[in-house]
Amino acid sequence: MADAQDKAFPVSWDQFHRDCRALAWRLNGVGPFRAMVTITRGGLVPAAIVARELGVRIIETVCISSYDAENRKGELKLLKPIRPDVIGDGGEGVLVVDDLVDSGATARMVREILPKAHFATVYAKPAGRPMVDTFVTEVSQDTWIYFPWDTGLAFQPPISRSGL
Repeated sequence: MADAQDKAFPVSWDQFHRDCRALAWRLNGVGPFRAMVTITRGGLVPAAIVARELGVRIIETVCISSYDAENRKGELKLLKPIRPDVIGDGGEGVLVVDDLVDSGATARMVREILPKAHFATVYAKPAGRPMVDTFVTEVSQDTWIYFPWDTGLAFQPPISRSGL
């Protein structure tokens, strides 16, 4: 979870949908892609939008856990691997989609499995940015992105009173 000194970047459903469509627009000239691999759980929503926009029908998941039950970063655990037929020749023609690249640790693990795949995220932080081929928005490393599926409507104090 975010620390007090972190910057908050709340993203609405509308904004996230626009950003995912912008990602698909950028990827349209890169493909075609024979399959997509999405990193769960954060990559599921952008993968659905990007797959629709690009006409990708084969969508596989790779399940990696990097947070413990208390939302603290921990050791990476591969919970579900990618099907061998999707891996193919190192991921040639495969698009990997995630919501965010932060430290780059998860992306690095997937790149080891799919070194020839094209890696795309909606948002990228500087530490993980080198692991991504295509992204829409870069945010500072100390920014915590609040995705729409993690939030509800609530009063927000003005930035000038939040201590940031």
